[in-house]
Parts: sequence; C-alpha cells; structure tokens
Amino acid sequence: MRLFPVLFLMTVAACSEGGDLRNPLALPARALGQMFGDGPSARTRGQLEVFVKTNHPALITDIRRGGGDTLNTAFDLARVPVPARAAHTLQLQSNLALYNANLDALTAAILVASA
Repeated sequence: MRLFPVLFLMTVAACSEGGDLRNPLALPARALGQMFGDGPSARTRGQLEVFVKTNHPALITDIRRGGGDTLNTAFDLARVPVPARAAHTLQLQSNLALYNANLDALTAAILVASA
C-alpha cells in the first residue's frame, strides 16, 4: 500500500528538471567571488542612474539630435565602446517615448551596450 505513493513520487521526481546541483562546499567561495566581481558593475550602474536622473531632459534632447555631450558622458560612465555609440543611439531613438517616461528603462538601455 505504501509502495504506490513512493513509486508515484519517484516518477514525478524523475520527470522534473534538476535543481541546483552545484557543490554546496563551494558556496562560500562563490559568494565572495560574486561580492567582489559584481562591485564595479553595481558602482557603474549607480553612477549612471544618478547621472540619468539629474540630466534626463538633456539626455532626451541629445538622443533626439543623434548625439551630444550629455549622451557621450552617459556612454562614458557606462563604458560603451566608441564604435558602438552611433548604432546604440539609433536604437535609443526608436524607443524615445519609453525613455522619456521611464528613467530606469533609459539607464538599462544605456548599460546594455556597455563593454
């Protein structure tokens, strides 16, 4: 009578996706690596968020124009390579209504092209 529930649970477990099968002894080392490895990108994102919030109208104007000093400064903060900036500016122009209303979306869109 107990055999059926056990077999049923084994069958269901066999059909499901595997979970996190990484070595649990390596978790402290992985946590330290993420803490130190993610620090610079978090700092860059924070600096860019502050810049976008303080210069939003000028950024929108520069995106409309196809470039400008404020947009170049934002690209510099996000470490966007110079050859990729023109194409990325065109992508920003295509979603200008969204970026005009949503500062976080603009920040994320600028960071997408970062190196």
